[in-house]
Amino acid sequence: MNALMDAMQGFGVSTTHYLQTNYQDAQGLFLWVSWAADLRNTFFIFFPLWIHLRASVGIKLIWVAVIGDWLNLVFKWILFGERPYWWVHETPYYANSVRPHIEQYPMTCETGPGSPSGHAMGAAGVYYTLVTSILAIMTSKKKYGSKKSTNKQWYLKAGLWTLFWGVQVCVCLSRVFIAAHFPHQVIAGVITGMIVAEAFNRIQWIYSASMKKYFYTTLFLTSFAVCFYLLLKALGVDLLWTLEKAQKWCVRAEWVHLDTTPFASLLRNMGTLFGLGLGLHSPLYTETKKSSSKLVKAGCIISSLVLLHLFDSFKPPTHTAALFYLLSFCKSATVPLVTVSIIPYCVNGALSLQNKKGV
Repeated sequence: MNALMDAMQGFGVSTTHYLQTNYQDAQGLFLWVSWAADLRNTFFIFFPLWIHLRASVGIKLIWVAVIGDWLNLVFKWILFGERPYWWVHETPYYANSVRPHIEQYPMTCETGPGSPSGHAMGAAGVYYTLVTSILAIMTSKKKYGSKKSTNKQWYLKAGLWTLFWGVQVCVCLSRVFIAAHFPHQVIAGVITGMIVAEAFNRIQWIYSASMKKYFYTTLFLTSFAVCFYLLLKALGVDLLWTLEKAQKWCVRAEWVHLDTTPFASLLRNMGTLFGLGLGLHSPLYTETKKSSSKLVKAGCIISSLVLLHLFDSFKPPTHTAALFYLLSFCKSATVPLVTVSIIPYCVNGALSLQNKKGV
């Protein structure tokens, strides 16, 4: 088994070396794709866009992203996946040959285990949700029976799925290029991400979940992850073993970020889910969801994107881990809460005041 894993990981390092050697000019593109595939962009861009266009899609996006990333964390703790940028320095696989040199980049030095790829899993889950949701919306609006409408439907489906797979290939190549993952890890991430998204296509209770259900779901997921960590630690398994490797082998200490640790990811996601529950059950949301004018929706989307972009510039201090985790949870909870309830309430109030002045 170890020989098989070494062979797969050796192939992965060779792939990274090949990409870095032959496609160095595409470095900027690969780095941008890795940035774009981060789940942060789902929370700060896709969610505020869709929650105001079609609330059910926005809600499903959050559930897919949060549950998918939570499963990714658990899988990583179980599978103990290596990352190329440290594995290439420690493995005896190159004892009788030249050890390949692979470059590192600001996004290379992630601190968690590598399998499956969180970026690939997140991108697959989110884009699968978007594609299937758009197809469901467009299909429900189409009139059947004419050959013309059938052809349009086929072109739409072919275009969206081509876009989906194009995004997945780009994300996988970018993660391999920057030496953050081996090829088998990104493939596993794409497959598991699609499975999670398809599962939520068949789940309906999330659209009517009570605040109590949001609270207990957040509590259960957090408690399970923490208890699982403590259990394995009691058994002598150090689940933070990768942090030491990242600090040892990353070529620049400032590239090792606390927000890439497993617990940072856990609390960020739990904060987002809890904040969504608060937002959907806020009296402000109950009041503002009665309005469905296009002007209000456009105002909410623009205001959300601008304000969340400014809010994202706030970075919790990292000198104390406990404070960083607490502020990360609060920051993440604020994003859906503000997007769902506070911004629509303010936009509605501003437009109503404007209308009264006009009269």
